[in-house]
Amino acid sequence: MNAGTTAGRVYDALKALLLSGAVPPGEHLEPARLAEGLASSVTPVRDALHRLVGERLVEARTSSGFNLPLVTEAGLRDRYRWNEEVLFAAIRARRPTTDPEAAHIEPSSNPSEPDRSLFERIGALSGNFEHGIQIAAASDRLSAARAAEYRVFDSSNAEIARMHEALGSGTLSDLRRLVRGYHRRRLRAVPEVVRLLYHPPQRPGQ
Repeated sequence: MNAGTTAGRVYDALKALLLSGAVPPGEHLEPARLAEGLASSVTPVRDALHRLVGERLVEARTSSGFNLPLVTEAGLRDRYRWNEEVLFAAIRARRPTTDPEAAHIEPSSNPSEPDRSLFERIGALSGNFEHGIQIAAASDRLSAARAAEYRVFDSSNAEIARMHEALGSGTLSDLRRLVRGYHRRRLRAVPEVVRLLYHPPQRPGQ
């Protein structure tokens, strides 16, 4: 396996681990320990961590090395509001299309991914590449919180399905209303989501 392939594998695996919510906010990220778990040498792990610092998914601190950023209630509210603002900008810029497959995105089996698939679809329809970049970045920074949300909201999949339906029908006023409601519910649930990020339920046997 060449160095480029190893670097890409390590980056993808490490990013997936951090976005899954399996690592609590504020946790120290020790490159040597991560390398052992990823069956890698330390160098590609350090390179991946530096890359994730650039994506604002990891913090590099002079005194303590790499850490997962802390999540505060105020910070999570800002992320939810930013996500809503970018989605509204993409909806306003939406291009008409007669091709039902034009913005089709396969749903993911990952429980934290239905939101991402929907929001990427909204970005794809806007016709502005920058909307898609910002929506993807917001989804990355909200991914762990979304995994926690699914322990708070029992009807999230139905909520996402209604937004897909509104987007597919072209009823943008309904889509805006649903997107607003989606974010308002999460803003109200911020204290519980943050609590779950730091204190996830224990699995049986733990």
